[in-house]
Amino acid sequence: MSSLVWIELDRGAPDHNLRQLRKSLKRGTILCPVVKSNAYGHGVRQMLPLLSSADWFAVNSLEEGAELRGMGERRPVLILGHVPLSDLEQAVRQQLDLTVYNRETLEVLKRLDTEKTGTSRLHLKVETGTGRQGVLPHEVEEFAEQMNTIPGARLVGVSTHFANIEDTLNHEYAQSQLDRFHRALEVLDRLGLRPEFIHSAATAAAILFEKTHFNLVRAGIGVYGLWPSRETYLSTLLGHRQVPELKPVLSWKTRIVQIKHLPEGSYIGYGCTYRATRPIRVGVLPVGYADGYDRKLGNNAYVLVRGKRAPVIGRICMNLSMVDISDIPQVALEEEVVLLGSNGEEAIRAETMAEWAGTINYEIVSRISPLLPRRVVGTGKI
Repeated sequence: MSSLVWIELDRGAPDHNLRQLRKSLKRGTILCPVVKSNAYGHGVRQMLPLLSSADWFAVNSLEEGAELRGMGERRPVLILGHVPLSDLEQAVRQQLDLTVYNRETLEVLKRLDTEKTGTSRLHLKVETGTGRQGVLPHEVEEFAEQMNTIPGARLVGVSTHFANIEDTLNHEYAQSQLDRFHRALEVLDRLGLRPEFIHSAATAAAILFEKTHFNLVRAGIGVYGLWPSRETYLSTLLGHRQVPELKPVLSWKTRIVQIKHLPEGSYIGYGCTYRATRPIRVGVLPVGYADGYDRKLGNNAYVLVRGKRAPVIGRICMNLSMVDISDIPQVALEEEVVLLGSNGEEAIRAETMAEWAGTINYEIVSRISPLLPRRVVGTGKI
């Protein structure tokens, strides 16, 4: 069955991006792609086979981890988010690594029948200044000692997360977080509990600061061929660091489902926000905010048709959008339209669409509806 709105994934881009990111890492560093939120909107079932060179994977929830195990994935899978207390046994049974920071989690793990569940693999999350999940530095000693009393549990990792590496050229705050993290590691060393895997770096830190890599890197946005921010790119250039050649994985496409000619003065869409200043040829697209095409793109964005820009006119509807194709006269019904990606010599990047919508590239791709079909395109083996 053909689809009117779909996603295309470049078969070779994900592993290419992993190779580029590895160039910033010392040999032996574990590279752990983050595939949470349906692989940042790309489609986890389609992306996983394309990440053949990944060492580990990270997800947000038990449901996401269970999905990977259900797909036959046997590489280590780290859950970054909270696992409900009632589901901890299931997570351990499925050999999913757990990020822990609540004492209640430790109490439940202590009561598990390890002969049935197997070993609990735990990663202590240290809160160093992001104000989110994690054990505060002054609580690390007590928390780690409590973890050490759990039968059948093993502290295999310790982590933190940076709050302000991506959005700034000044990395003093990130350095203060790293200092706090090192002090937490010193506590674990003193207790004889330093774990095998230490991780703090996401994509930006992986590119910018070798000292944050330790021996495992959680790479998110870069895996999908997108830069964390303009500031990250500039920091890379200004620091004379190697610039990875990241290739966007995702393209987003649709088709024109109606073409109509309207006279000068016609209103387009809800609220009459657009009024034609000349006779206009309108293309109707079957994509809207229910699909993740942001409402702010109305009267603000353009799409690509036959390698040319067609302005988006009127408000974005739940399931429809309209574009001005007056200056592309050859366009026909069901012609392919690029919402995100390349067409001829033109391209619309996730960063460009993010600027139009007043957000970030992460949100643009991760909000694309999971109901849209994902197609792997291009040559090469999986």
